[in-house]
Amino acid sequence: MSADEIIRDQLLALLRGGNAHMPFAEAVANFPLEHINTHPPHVPYSFWHLLEHLRLTQWDILDFIRNPDYQYLPWPAGYWPAPEAQADAAQWNQTIADFHADLQALENLVLDPTTNLTAPIPHAPDYTIFREILLVADHNAYHIGELGILRQIVGLWPATSASS
Repeated sequence: MSADEIIRDQLLALLRGGNAHMPFAEAVANFPLEHINTHPPHVPYSFWHLLEHLRLTQWDILDFIRNPDYQYLPWPAGYWPAPEAQADAAQWNQTIADFHADLQALENLVLDPTTNLTAPIPHAPDYTIFREILLVADHNAYHIGELGILRQIVGLWPATSASS
């Protein structure tokens, strides 16, 4: 296996979770829909807010990589739903589906052998796709872990979960 293939395999493993990080699918599995708008104790956002933050941030980084006309989102409003926003089951499921679709798009970039991971991004020469993939994986791992911990705190972790 070449060094390039090893790096791509490791980036994919990091994006997908596992090893030292909980996979997204495990963190959201069997989540009780009646609690998607619940705010855990001492937390200013709901479970859906946290998922939507993950989705928005991941989408933003993907857009940054692909879009030569990329526009920065305002911080923090562009990366979180409004504090009073609530979701229904369809929105919850759409957030999850969109997260998976954007994650797959990032994985496809890594899988594509013509993607030069270390070249400067043409419209952002101080950045590389490699850096952005690491940023997504790091951000996702942080908040997916947070989601798992908050589920445990609120008592919403399935008793049969491998991580319990």
